[in-house]
Amino acid sequence: MSVLIEEFKKEHSEILALLNEVKQLGIHSPEGRSKLMSAKEYLLEHLRKENEQLYPVLNKEAENNKELQNELDMFAIDPEHLTCVVHEFFDDYSAGDTDKDFQINFESLFASLNARIRNEEESLYHEYDEILKK
Repeated sequence: MSVLIEEFKKEHSEILALLNEVKQLGIHSPEGRSKLMSAKEYLLEHLRKENEQLYPVLNKEAENNKELQNELDMFAIDPEHLTCVVHEFFDDYSAGDTDKDFQINFESLFASLNARIRNEEESLYHEYDEILKK
């Protein structure tokens, strides 16, 4: 396993641990909101690194690899779109204001991140490492 993939997997564990802690503390509690906001920069930095270091390599390889292209299409989670969703979520709620949709939006964000992590770790990271071996 490449150093980059090991780093990404470690960061995934930390991100999920932080978000699970937010859920346990309660998204509306001061402690939960504080933990969520403290996770913002870490999460955004991780997504930025993946978008710059992982996905361009996969997309380039997919130009000549129909199977990989099908995998990327199947997951259909546009990495840059998810980054925008994360930015919007934190922009909307970083001032401390919450609305009736705050809990729903957090759960949606959590589910999207979970899906992306699962897809990356179950398939795309292996593909990335295989590309590096060429």
